[in-house]
Amino acid sequence: MTEDVPSRGSDDQRPVPRAPEPAGPELRASDADRERVAEQLRDALAEGRLDMEEFEERLEAAFKARTYRDLAPLTRDLPGSAAATPVNMVKEPAESGSWAARIVGGEGSSGWGVAILSGFERKGRWTVPRRFTSFAFMGGGEIDLREANFADREVVINCVAVMGGVNVVVPPGVEVVVRGIGIMGGFDHREEGRPGDPGAPRVIVTGFAFWGGVGVERKITRAERLRLREERRQEKLDRKAARGALGSGSRDRLDDVYDAHREALEEARDLIRERHDERRERHAERRERHEARREERHRRRHHDF
Repeated sequence: MTEDVPSRGSDDQRPVPRAPEPAGPELRASDADRERVAEQLRDALAEGRLDMEEFEERLEAAFKARTYRDLAPLTRDLPGSAAATPVNMVKEPAESGSWAARIVGGEGSSGWGVAILSGFERKGRWTVPRRFTSFAFMGGGEIDLREANFADREVVINCVAVMGGVNVVVPPGVEVVVRGIGIMGGFDHREEGRPGDPGAPRVIVTGFAFWGGVGVERKITRAERLRLREERRQEKLDRKAARGALGSGSRDRLDDVYDAHREALEEARDLIRERHDERRERHAERRERHEARREERHRRRHHDF
């Protein structure tokens, strides 16, 4: 029995097989995904794998891409490298506690803060919007980002301080850029210039300070400080157990007393440091309010004359 093979001119031609469609929904690409593709294209240009014209075409397409399907063909014919991670068509869940898990998108849980002859604070678990605006007039505010989530990989903290102050606290690993303008006041630039961790958000502090100041400081969270203290305590326990395996005696008992005394001193030192920081912050706020009231009285006195 023979099969009927359609002739070249027959109308009963078999359809040409199409490439399989990628499984899963049309996932949207993020700015970080586009930047990874752009970095891989830059490496290919430097290695001579792409000429300038093709590089510009692919780079433009990368920044215009909306989905993973738009990004995947741009690096399909390029070898992977350790510096550039190929784009995966399936979005894997971010590891809990990582920077990727803390960039959640959305609009943010709070977009502004105002302190007029008073104070405000944003701290704990909250979502920083793409742009947060704060205003302090003869008052103070604190914007704590150590435990916060971020609506985008780059957020702007706009601070306006008039005879007052705003303090921005960022966690380690975050890149900080300060672009504020001060007249008889100033912005703190000490934390600027440190590179951020891979995937960490970028915080831009901008605004205006007139007879006031905007401070930026980098601190670890209280939970992280307790974790480090617990690690030191566990190391001491491990050393104590190792000495106990070798033998016990009066020397070991003295070492135990010394370790316990040293641990108590470290805990007391940490507690004193925390209280000192709190008192210093309260003193700075009172001093700013006092100076603001004094300037206001001085201005009123001259206005009366």
